[in-house]
Amino acid sequence: MSYLVLARKWRPRRFAELVGQEHVVRALTNALDSGRLHHAFLFTGTRGVGKTTIARIFAKSLNCEQGTSAEPCGECGACRDIDAGRFMDLLEIDAASNTGVDDVREVIENAQYMPGRGRMKVYLIDEVHMLSKAAFNALLKTLEEPPGHVKFLLATTDPQKLPVTVLSRCLQFNLKRLDEEQISGQITKILEAEGIAAEPGAVRQLSRAADGSLRDGLSLLDQAIAYSGASAAGSALSDASVATMLGTVDRTRVGALLQALCAGDGAALLDEVAALAEFSPDWASVLDALGEALHRVQVRQLVPGAATEGEGVDVESLASQLRPEVVQLWYQMALHGRRDLPLAPSARAGFEMCVLRMLAFRPAGSGDVARVPEAAQGAGQAAQAVAAAAPSGMDAAPASEEPAAARNRPDVDRAVMPAAIEVAPPSHVAVEADRPRTGTGLPPVAVPSAPPSPPSPESGAAVRPAPADVAAAAAGQLSGIDDWHALLDSGALKGPAKLLAEHAGFLGFEDGVVRLSLPASDEHLRTGPSVRMLGDALASALGGSPQIRFESAAEPVESVRERKERVRDERQNEAEAAFMADPDVQRLIAQHGARIVPDSIRPFDGT
Repeated sequence: MSYLVLARKWRPRRFAELVGQEHVVRALTNALDSGRLHHAFLFTGTRGVGKTTIARIFAKSLNCEQGTSAEPCGECGACRDIDAGRFMDLLEIDAASNTGVDDVREVIENAQYMPGRGRMKVYLIDEVHMLSKAAFNALLKTLEEPPGHVKFLLATTDPQKLPVTVLSRCLQFNLKRLDEEQISGQITKILEAEGIAAEPGAVRQLSRAADGSLRDGLSLLDQAIAYSGASAAGSALSDASVATMLGTVDRTRVGALLQALCAGDGAALLDEVAALAEFSPDWASVLDALGEALHRVQVRQLVPGAATEGEGVDVESLASQLRPEVVQLWYQMALHGRRDLPLAPSARAGFEMCVLRMLAFRPAGSGDVARVPEAAQGAGQAAQAVAAAAPSGMDAAPASEEPAAARNRPDVDRAVMPAAIEVAPPSHVAVEADRPRTGTGLPPVAVPSAPPSPPSPESGAAVRPAPADVAAAAAGQLSGIDDWHALLDSGALKGPAKLLAEHAGFLGFEDGVVRLSLPASDEHLRTGPSVRMLGDALASALGGSPQIRFESAAEPVESVRERKERVRDERQNEAEAAFMADPDVQRLIAQHGARIVPDSIRPFDGT
């Protein structure tokens, strides 16, 4: 008999066997027991979390010969055929391979016929987001009002690509990523059933590498068993063999790296990197482990009562040696280093530069402060020159000196940083002159001791208006919806602020207040941070931070997103009409029976 992989052998056959997803199981169980069954269900989530499995169990519950219930018998002919994948009334369609409108039309035509064997005819469409726009349009009516004997079960890993017209016709269930404890518990259960011994560290590594996907975890378990030669009568699945297979590193190596960074020992740091290189690790995973260790150190520092497992890292010692600000800085460096790793000349060089960057910003002892590079000293002298040239109305603190709050605290470890040139605060940020700067290791910021006099016209300096003067400064910039659209098209807004602005309709701008409307379907975009980011982004364009107010529009207002979609559809229609009107195209269709491939015509963009 051919070998059956663990992911298929241990696929759940009942709702009770599912790992996690209790919120989905509860909703489906109640619907089956009460008989209140919707005609279309959409299961979303990352790969390997149980979307197709839940859909098959649901189809089995609908067609069990013992009756519709949340507990199918698993013994009748229908249940066995569904488990074996040969039930004629369960039609599984791979939308990634059947994307065209013709495939969907075949589904629609067959849906009108009664089930051949079961109680319900179930259409399971996997990766439904891969269907073309024409295929979705053809499916809409049947998806909204299917025959009484038809149920649609849709599964996708990318629900954002689904049209809202499809989403509104389905009950949507978002399956969660499984945590490491759930995956490790299932792996341990399977290993016990298979009679294979395993070290706890090996199971932890596989659970972490699964990244929330139980199927990925079981596939890695299959690979680890084959790599290590573990079996019921053979050797156990060892921690070292799994680490070698995954390219991960011993967590004690990560602890040694952090200890070298704490000690400021560059030679020991590079020695540890060289020792790591002998194992040919995945350097990105090493940075992940480094960031995870720093996360545990920060938790121990700021939330001492929280449980933190070291896993080869002396969290307690590191938490007592490092300042919390330095841990945050190193953590960000690890994240950015992982992002930039593909851009490095080699993965090892990128990793070395990342840890050397951490070494440059390590906490220094009292004697290390004097050992400032010559370039840094030059920067410090330049900073003093700038401070000496500061206007008389500014109390500029010398760049070579520390803030008073830091000088008065002997317990503060100072970071080895080159002296920075004095930076004036942004004009739209209020700075209190009497608030002392805390000991952060950064140079002081010059604070006006008295209201500065208005700059002369000859100075060329620009003064940003106060928020109260926003309307006066930008009276001609947002006089109507065309100005609003032009502002967004100019590229002045980025990220969440741009997304919120593009989905909102412009109602008006007066007295420093920008009035917008937002459809109910886009309310999730209106969060506190995104509104603040929008106000900050508009500040530079309007001459000051405006107030953002959302109101209900008496009449529909076209947003930038809707305008772009309308223009895109108009260009598409024009392109299709022009193509079909071409005499050569008409001749090919009439004389040679040519046909147009759906969704293959695109507007010419001039490139």
